[in-house]
Amino acid sequence: MTDPLDTDPPPAVIVETHERVATVTLNRPERRNAVSWQLLVELIDALERVRADPAAAVMVITGAGRDFCVGADLSRAMSPHASDHESRTLRGISIDDDLERLGRASLVAEILLTFPKPTIAKINGACAGAGLSIALATDYTVAAPRAMINTAFVGAGVSGDLGSAWLLTRAVGTMRARALLLDPVKLTAAQAAELGLVTEVSSDLDARVDDLSRKFAHQAPLAMGYAKQNVLDAATQSFTDYLPAEVRRMVETSRSDDARAAARAFIEKRNPA
Repeated sequence: MTDPLDTDPPPAVIVETHERVATVTLNRPERRNAVSWQLLVELIDALERVRADPAAAVMVITGAGRDFCVGADLSRAMSPHASDHESRTLRGISIDDDLERLGRASLVAEILLTFPKPTIAKINGACAGAGLSIALATDYTVAAPRAMINTAFVGAGVSGDLGSAWLLTRAVGTMRARALLLDPVKLTAAQAAELGLVTEVSSDLDARVDDLSRKFAHQAPLAMGYAKQNVLDAATQSFTDYLPAEVRRMVETSRSDDARAAARAFIEKRNPA
């Protein structure tokens, strides 16, 4: 029985780990998982816990209810209750306060981009603004056919956060990123996939994400982590600067137990354990 005097709000982010897959759920379905300050604080904590958890080999991010995340909770962010951590998202008690909080919020994208384990965004519905930034910072995005994708920032009178322009540019190129930011139209999942904002669209979202998660959970973790780092380095370094680290990572992974096990499995014509 629920205690009627218990007024503690439900967690804004839920973490569940099962069979080496950690599922991080944005848990404000009544607000379509809109980003509040409390959600950001809990999300950063959740990401750091999953990153350090040896029982989690893969991480899936999704939203409770019918949506992934519609971006900032504008209705609460613009309320006069600036001292309420749940409502302080875009506007706090001062510009310095805003700068400090938004700088901390940006850690979400930074942590995801440098996450050592495979990450999957399971886009079950609307995905806009900061929600799109979160999805783009993951390794693999799977959307339900009903999902709607939108940059949303300029339409809300703001320029963008959580690395939005950086992530968009690398996903779709400079010209397309400009167009999507300046004209924040709602895209269907199929349109988003065609542009490169979504990896794939699946009519059976749960089954597809489960299949991907199991596959990633049984692949060589060091090789996947280094492959991810190679891609990130390729986006920020010259070819000459990039090569030495790629060579070092290749040598290290080729001498690993995972590589030897994969070679034996190939010779024996079976899947690696």
